[in-house]
Amino acid sequence: MKEQNYKSFDELPMYMSVPVVAKLFGISESSGYELVHEKSFPAFKIGSRIIVERDKLKEWIDRRSAEGVVS
Repeated sequence: MKEQNYKSFDELPMYMSVPVVAKLFGISESSGYELVHEKSFPAFKIGSRIIVERDKLKEWIDRRSAEGVVS
């Protein structure tokens, strides 16, 4: 699969895998899996795959930014 370089949030795919989310945040894939297992993180499973919806991720980021959450 060809690696994508996105220039804006709107260019991201509507649904992303954990490796894509990890790359987006600049973290390791294992840290990405830890992140998606956080209770407040907007991920869901389809079969054995963990999926993150782009718009829900944006809402999550905006909410955490507004709350001033660091960790």
